[in-house]
Amino acid sequence: MSPQAKKRILSGMRPTGRLHLGNFVGALENWVKMQNDYDNFHLVADWHVLTTDYEHADQILPNTIEMVKDWLAAGIDPAHSPMFRQTQVKEHAELHLIFSMLVTTARLERNPTLKEQVRDLADKLKGRDLQEEIEADESGMPLITYGHLGYPVLQAADILLYKGNAVPVGEDQLPHIEITREIARRFNNTFGEVFPVPEGVVLKETKFSRLPGPDGRRMSKSLGNTIYLSDTEEQTGKRIMSAVTDPQKVRKNDPGRPEVCNVFTYHQKFNPEEIPEIERDCKSGALGCVACKKNCTAKLNDYLKPLRDRRASYADNDVLEILVDGENKAREVAQETMRKVREAMKIG
Repeated sequence: MSPQAKKRILSGMRPTGRLHLGNFVGALENWVKMQNDYDNFHLVADWHVLTTDYEHADQILPNTIEMVKDWLAAGIDPAHSPMFRQTQVKEHAELHLIFSMLVTTARLERNPTLKEQVRDLADKLKGRDLQEEIEADESGMPLITYGHLGYPVLQAADILLYKGNAVPVGEDQLPHIEITREIARRFNNTFGEVFPVPEGVVLKETKFSRLPGPDGRRMSKSLGNTIYLSDTEEQTGKRIMSAVTDPQKVRKNDPGRPEVCNVFTYHQKFNPEEIPEIERDCKSGALGCVACKKNCTAKLNDYLKPLRDRRASYADNDVLEILVDGENKAREVAQETMRKVREAMKIG
C-alpha cells in the first residue's frame, strides 16, 4: 500500500435481521462517516452465526436481506464500500484453517468475550427456564463447540484476508483484536511478511453509543425494547409513548429531571435544536410528559423518514444483486491474499 492510499477497514455484523436505533448510533453512523476516510469492506458474518446458533441456519438468508437493507438505508454506498457474505468467499474458511494452526486452545480460552459468554450460559443453566438445550459438563458448566471457541481465529481471517490496517472498536474492545494481531505477527515471523498488524481505531464514545430502550435498559432485541429503523411511524409512536420518564414527575405541572428521562435522551440525539427549551420547560413543570413524547415521536419520525424511504426502494432481489457484486470484489482481493499466503508458506 502506498503512503497516499487509504487505510483499509473490515467491518461486519452477524445477520440477525432488522436493525434498531442502538445499532444505528453504535455502529452504522460510524460506518457511513468512515467511507470518506477509509477503504471499507462490509462483511455479513453468516459463518459467525453458526458458532452459537447453528440450529437456525434457515433464517440466515432472510435475516441477511433485512440487515443489508438497513445498511443501505443508513447510507452505506456499495459502489465504494463492498458488502458481501462471508460464506460466499471461501477463502475465509481456508485462511481460518491455516490460522488455527498458529494459536493454542489455552490462548483462546483466555478470550474475555468467550469467558463472558460462558458465564451467561452458566446463568441460564442455573435458571433452568430454558427454551433451548444447553449442554453441560459433570460440574454443571456449559460446554461450547470447537467453532465457538475458535471464532476469534475466524475473525482474524476475516480482517487479515483483506489486509485490514485498522479495526473500528470501542475502547473496551481493544483486547478483542489482540488475537488478530498475535496471529498476524506469528504468521509473518514464521513465513515472511504478508499481513499488516492491524491497529484498533477507537470510536469516540458518546452518551448515545449505548442508546437506551424505552424501558431504560440498553436497547437490545433480546430484551424486546427496540425501536427498529424500519418501524412505521405508528409503531415508533407507540414505543415512544410507552417510554419510562422521570418517576417523580407524576402530573403535568410537576417539575421534572431531564437527566433521568429516556425521552430526553432521544431528544438530545434526534432533536438537538430544541434541547434548551425542552430542558427549561421540563424542569419548570411547563412541559408535560405526554406533549414531550408526542414531540419526540414527530422529530424521530422526521429523522428516520429518509432512511425508511431508501429502505423501501430496495427489493430483496436488489439486495442480493448488491451482495453478489460485493462478493465478486471481495473474492478478487481474497484470492490475491491467499496466493501470497501459499507462496510464503511454499504450499500449493
